[in-house]
Amino acid sequence: MSKIANAFKNGTAFIGFLTAGDPTVEKTVEYILAMVDAGCDLVEIGIPFSDPMAEGVVIQDANVRALKHNTTTDDVFDIVREVRKKTDVPLVFLTYINPVFFYGYEKFFRKCRELGVDGIISPDLPFEEKGEIADIAQENGVDVISLIAPTSKQRIQKIARDASGFIYVVSSLGVTGMRSEIKTDLNAILSDIREVTDLPLAVGFGINTPQQAQNIGKIADGVIVGSAIVKIIENHGENATEALKEYVSGMKKAANE
Repeated sequence: MSKIANAFKNGTAFIGFLTAGDPTVEKTVEYILAMVDAGCDLVEIGIPFSDPMAEGVVIQDANVRALKHNTTTDDVFDIVREVRKKTDVPLVFLTYINPVFFYGYEKFFRKCRELGVDGIISPDLPFEEKGEIADIAQENGVDVISLIAPTSKQRIQKIARDASGFIYVVSSLGVTGMRSEIKTDLNAILSDIREVTDLPLAVGFGINTPQQAQNIGKIADGVIVGSAIVKIIENHGENATEALKEYVSGMKKAANE
């Protein structure tokens, strides 16, 4: 069993994302621990990839910076190893399936188990092809996190029935990035999902302000923020620790107001 359920035991979960290796491997460790200290209940760690098709420009640029430093999948596992010396907070990889395939499914998920990675999110792995990794992941105690976008009710419920860990509810169509407003009828989507599963539902894509976090926190079990955190790291480089703590603390508080 993974530790993902623990993230949702302390009110509305705040889930933060950052790209491994941006600005450096060492700073990624420091920033993850800073986010946890500030109230982050689960951390998504992005494995750098050359073609992150679901990402907006902020996270695309972070991937480019990390790859310029030659950040590898083994480097990302090293980050987890160091983080695990200080915290048992749930950790989830966000990765496109290509790096996992080339690393080797068996080797990848075995290492996840050994180092304490609790889940994996793969934006380019269709639900219909989830079986490619589901059994290997399950054998190693790793939840394959399902993404549910604003699509037909029938597809929403089909994906939700087969989900594990938590469900990542995509707030808006398109790529990741900070949005001034969320126009999707999230109440209807969350209601449809809750008809078929008791898993925690966390909403992401576009959330970046305390008001948005407060609004989402009233209807969902978790609030996911990525681009706004990555932008802080972009702006502050190797001196982002205090800015990250301040931002995460404020967003965690807002999500529970």
